[in-house]
Parts: sequence; structure tokens; C-alpha cells
Amino acid sequence: MPIGVTQNLPGPRKHPTLTAALSANAVQAMAARIDISMPVGNEGAGTVTDAGSSAPAQALMGKKVAVLGGAMYSQYRCVKVNQCLVLPPGTTAADGASCFVNPLTALGMVGTMRREGHKALVHTAAASNLGQMLNRLCLADGIALVNIVRKQEQEDLLKSARATHVCRSDSASFLKDLTDALATTGATIAFDAIGGGPLAGQILGCMEAAINRGVSVYSRYGSTTHKQVYLYGSLDMSPAVLNRNYGMAWGIGGWLVTPYIEKNRSSGVPGTERSGCQGTQNDLWPATTHKKFAG
Repeated sequence: MPIGVTQNLPGPRKHPTLTAALSANAVQAMAARIDISMPVGNEGAGTVTDAGSSAPAQALMGKKVAVLGGAMYSQYRCVKVNQCLVLPPGTTAADGASCFVNPLTALGMVGTMRREGHKALVHTAAASNLGQMLNRLCLADGIALVNIVRKQEQEDLLKSARATHVCRSDSASFLKDLTDALATTGATIAFDAIGGGPLAGQILGCMEAAINRGVSVYSRYGSTTHKQVYLYGSLDMSPAVLNRNYGMAWGIGGWLVTPYIEKNRSSGVPGTERSGCQGTQNDLWPATTHKKFAG
């Protein structure tokens, strides 16, 4: 909400209702969910306080588990046994509350890279929790990764974690550094958490420049190598700016891990086994569990 705008909180103390004036554009954009309660929370963690009668369900009684079940922002949640991940002894609910989305996203990015025939990838906002996971995954799998960050301390963090290619967007030499890294790695796919502004277009332009370093014949249509940027976040809500200096073989689109998992679970696309998306549709246990979540 804009700073300085007073919000009203009518209703009882335990169940206040936040009301605020919205612009006409905001009302139009949210029309489909007006008067509809929206469950929130993709994942969470807590202690199992009740369970069904099956042996697998009873084995979880009293244990601390992480769950990916949707609508997790609640005090209690009833889910299937195979949605539970038992946490190591001594792990707090807060520490275990993000066990699924970021790891699966990192795996999904690598799976997408392989499925679409690329050999290396680019990641923005790369010093994030997800970015650090992706860096470790790529190091373990021998995949070249180009990390894009904004600050010196973020570069230092990734380099201390053995990241090979880190480019700072606040550097005067950013575009040259990025092109050099792309030429070295051959990365032609990127996952962009920023969303708005010029970055996605800059990545495509630098990919084209890197590819053309090894091309001896000029073409007005650019290189024939496909270059792809997926927007998976919106840290910058401004429009994405595309300066068309990267030929005709390119694409830009949205990407989220849940549709990726659903698509590859049913299609059996080669290369998704390493991404953890095959074999996830286990037989459902007849028993359910109840969990109490911290926070």
C-alpha cells in the first residue's frame, strides 16, 4: 500500500478485516477473486499431533515433518502421508518450512535446460537462497552456470561458494563481463527473477554477441542458435524492455516449477529423471496426518 494511506481494521480483535481503497485498474485485475477466500502458503513444517490408523501414518506421530500441500498458513493441516518429509532430529519447524519449492525449482531449471537441449544456464538474483542451491547443484552435476547479481557482497558470497562465473549488473563492464561468461560457457538459456526492466533483453543480446564471436559469415537475421529467457519472478514490476539486437532465433516466456512438474510427470520427457520429476506420483496412503505448524 502507498505510504501515508490510512487503512481501516474493522471487526473483532482476533479476526480483523483490512479494508483499503483500490484503484480502478486494481479492482479490474482482481475481479475474479473478489469475495473469494484465497488459501495461502505452499509449504510448511510442524509436529504431527494426530494420524490415521495405517502403520506409515502412525510412524509419523510426534515427529517433525515438512509438507508441501498448499493452504499451509494455518494452525493445523490434514494431508496424505506421502506429502510428509520427516526432518532430521533437532531441526526446528522454521528451519524445515522451505524444504520443497526452492530445491524443486533448482532441479526444474536444470531439467528444463536439459529437456530443451541447452548445455549451460544463466540465473539472475543469483545470491538468493534458491540461487545458492542452484550453484551447488550445478557444481555437483558439472553444469556451467552464469550468476548475475547486483552487489559486491553478493559476488563475494557466491565466489566463496565456488561459483565460477559471477557478473555484477552494477558494474560498468557488466555487458562485456556477461558476454565473456556466455562465450566461455555456451549458455543459451536463462532464468530471470527480476522480470521487468532491461535485464532479460540484455541477456539475450549478450548471448547473441557471444555466439557471433565464432561466426565468420554475417546474416541480417542473426545467428540460428535459439536463445531462451524464462521469467519466473517479478522483483521489478516495470515492463520488460527488449532491445531487438539478438536476431530472430530467440524466445521469452514465463516459467514456474509447479506447471513444470505437472507437465513432465505425465509426459515422461527424457532428461527429467535427474530433475526429480519422475516417480513422484506415489501410491496414496489411506491414512492422513494432522500437523501443527509454528508461525
